[in-house]
Amino acid sequence: MKREALALEVTSVVLGASRDFLVREGFVELLPVILAPVTDPLRTTPEWAVISAYGRSWYLTRSMIFHKQAAIRVHPKIFCFSPNVRLEPAERAQTGRHLFEFVQLDLEVRGASREEVMDLGERLLLHILSQVRRECGKSLEREIPEYSRPFPRISWQEARQEFGEDFEVELSRRSKTPLWLVDFPIDQREFYDREDPKRPGVLLDMDLLYPEGFGEALSGGEREYQLERLKARILRQGLSLDAFRPILALAADGLPPSAGFGIGVERLVRFICGFPHVAQVRLFPRVPGEEAPL
Repeated sequence: MKREALALEVTSVVLGASRDFLVREGFVELLPVILAPVTDPLRTTPEWAVISAYGRSWYLTRSMIFHKQAAIRVHPKIFCFSPNVRLEPAERAQTGRHLFEFVQLDLEVRGASREEVMDLGERLLLHILSQVRRECGKSLEREIPEYSRPFPRISWQEARQEFGEDFEVELSRRSKTPLWLVDFPIDQREFYDREDPKRPGVLLDMDLLYPEGFGEALSGGEREYQLERLKARILRQGLSLDAFRPILALAADGLPPSAGFGIGVERLVRFICGFPHVAQVRLFPRVPGEEAPL
């Protein structure tokens, strides 16, 4: 019970510190979208959670990426604590990092570059860790280092060449500080990740990796927003234009350029607490392939 109470305490501080920081930065908070006519394609998670209601199918939200792009037409800086349902393969239960229901701190900034949101992400993470040290430091079973920014970075190609197929795992395991992974090849990510106009085939995106083997912390980048670019990228991935009519309609009406990212709340709390598995962060975890008692 002690660990469960600690997880709740840390989670509460993480949510409060995130909200306080972003409001000071000029962000406004959106209410989450649970059901949608279209959601993130996420090629690495092939199963979709779907319900039928009112004569049509609705997807349980995998991420709020399209809603974020729509929302910044209304306000230039938005964030949301978004529940996500991703039906991960059962074998991912063993990674220590995967739940099939989790909460993501999602944010988006109109007109921002990748560099600007990377800077924001570093400052946000360091602020959260500082607040946790201040409010929960005596309860933690481990000490959280005071990391310096800017965090180091490495390109996808460099990481693959140096560390092989499982480079993200190896990078996270070896690193003593959070580390940026940047410049993914175009076919490694989704159609909404923006291709660098100066470097064809390279995306203006990034992942942040936790040190000590805790894996991915944050994922995001700049977004494709032009109608023809979005159509070309959807077709390149072998997807149906009709399946993504809502986002294409928004682009036809006019989407602003933007950048943003998502941070998995449970993964962040797991890292802070040093827990072996992310399921230990939740009182009612949803682990891929496992039954839930409640």
